[in-house]
Amino acid sequence: MIKRFLEYYRPHKKLFAADMCASLLVAFIGLLYPVITRTMLGTLIPGRQYCLIVAGGLTLLALYLVRMGLNYFIQYKGHMMGVEMQMRMRADMFDHLEKLPFSFYDSHETGKIMSRMTRDLFDVVELAHHGPENIIVSSVSIVLSFIYLSMINLPLTLIVFSCVPFLVGVSVFTRKRMRTAFKERNKSEAVINAALEGSISGVRVTKSFTNAEKEKEKFADGLGLFKRANRLAYKAMATFNSSSTFVTDVFNVVVLIAGGLFLYNGSIGFADYSAFIVSINIFLSPINTLIRFMEQFQNGIAGFERFCEVMDTEPEHDPANAHEVARLKGDIEFRNVEYGYGDEKDVLNGISIRIGAGRTFALVGPSGGGKTTICHLIPHFYNLREGEILIDGENIENITLESLRRNIGIVQQDIYLFNSTVRENILYGRLDATDEEVVEAAKKANIHDFIMSMSDGYDTVIGERGIRLSGGQKQRLCLARVFLKNPPILILDEATSALDNTTEILIQQALDDLCVGRTTIVVAHRLSTIKNADEIAVIDKGVIIEQGTHDELMAQKGIYEQLYNQQFRE
Repeated sequence: MIKRFLEYYRPHKKLFAADMCASLLVAFIGLLYPVITRTMLGTLIPGRQYCLIVAGGLTLLALYLVRMGLNYFIQYKGHMMGVEMQMRMRADMFDHLEKLPFSFYDSHETGKIMSRMTRDLFDVVELAHHGPENIIVSSVSIVLSFIYLSMINLPLTLIVFSCVPFLVGVSVFTRKRMRTAFKERNKSEAVINAALEGSISGVRVTKSFTNAEKEKEKFADGLGLFKRANRLAYKAMATFNSSSTFVTDVFNVVVLIAGGLFLYNGSIGFADYSAFIVSINIFLSPINTLIRFMEQFQNGIAGFERFCEVMDTEPEHDPANAHEVARLKGDIEFRNVEYGYGDEKDVLNGISIRIGAGRTFALVGPSGGGKTTICHLIPHFYNLREGEILIDGENIENITLESLRRNIGIVQQDIYLFNSTVRENILYGRLDATDEEVVEAAKKANIHDFIMSMSDGYDTVIGERGIRLSGGQKQRLCLARVFLKNPPILILDEATSALDNTTEILIQQALDDLCVGRTTIVVAHRLSTIKNADEIAVIDKGVIIEQGTHDELMAQKGIYEQLYNQQFRE
């Protein structure tokens, strides 16, 4: 994992080196104060060398001005390096998320994914910027201060540094607990983000059912989890910091007692003792920095582990022998297909159907029977457990995912529209389309006149998920998107089930035009909309129990006839 982490430094090697050099210079300048103090107390002041005293003070002031500039560089450029690294990590994660299969999103909430992209990566980048600086500078400062203190009085230095192993022991003992606690804290924040995202997205449902108190309870549960996780995290951190602070306080006690005895015995002069007391604080500062760094380290490592969990999730990938296809004809065949989500039992059991190119095939039956699953398998959103799916006689396993999906258009009941303009939403069907093609697609979807009546026409922003549009307008905008894509295979998954009868009639005209010359798979609860399908299959519990035309199925007087008559009576 460390190797993966270091890879993000590679593009910034020069800036990183400059940042480390600046940090080292800052550390060196910090060590000059006790050196000058010792010289003044031991030589210049007793010798009444006032000019050198002033010169030494001015030199120190000049060095502090240099340190100010170096600190500015470290804070500004160092943090910008961190921003660049964070951008790359976010871009890598976003790119990977785009490649992950549907199964990943079936089991991961949007808010939790967003938490990994934001909070976790912020902690990672804080570690990336400050971590090497703290380790290198603090380590160098400790070594240099040890050398300098040894030059003043080696026995006293060895006595003081004998406390270091105790500090290391405390760090090792409490580090594991901190790491686990902070990882749990990050998970709890992800739970809150998921709850918040769900509540905000569903606020209209909440208001319509007057269930605000229920949402408050759910969010309060998340806050309770967050509080418990933080209690453990801060308890571990408090144990670590208080123990470490106690050890560093012992340093001062040791210096006071041992130094006093050495001064009493004449083993050290007053000037050297004064310089030693000043210098021991120079030594304690990087020690305290390393202590604070441990908290940052735990946050950053916990965040990077969660980042790696996403990055290590197996993405969608084309089989080794997969090849690009141009425009398909649309002849589809299922051969003994079996599929189940995750560890669930099979949702589909031995499905075998044939849909000729250019024909319309309808799927009907109870909810949960497997109709939508069949629709999701054709674009290869999921991998089969058994069997095979062929298009134009070729197994879809041998076709690249991108070229396969270019040939398939999908219209679902739950339309997703982006918070952008009408034009950009239609262009999602084919990004390289011209304005004329966009308008033509809108006309075919019977929505051009409505678009032109909007305040900015095709440049009107329609809001998050198209909130400023009615259900029928959203559906027609989606149809325009598919008209623009112009795929040979069309999947209509209950495309009009959420619409009123009048709106459905208007959209059905556009759907009929869209289906012409394409292989069309229709999932519908309203059987009146699929009476004219070339073939209809009744599916229940993952098995096709009836199949034929509308007239054939009515003549069988089976389940289809019962469903149809029931709807007719209604």
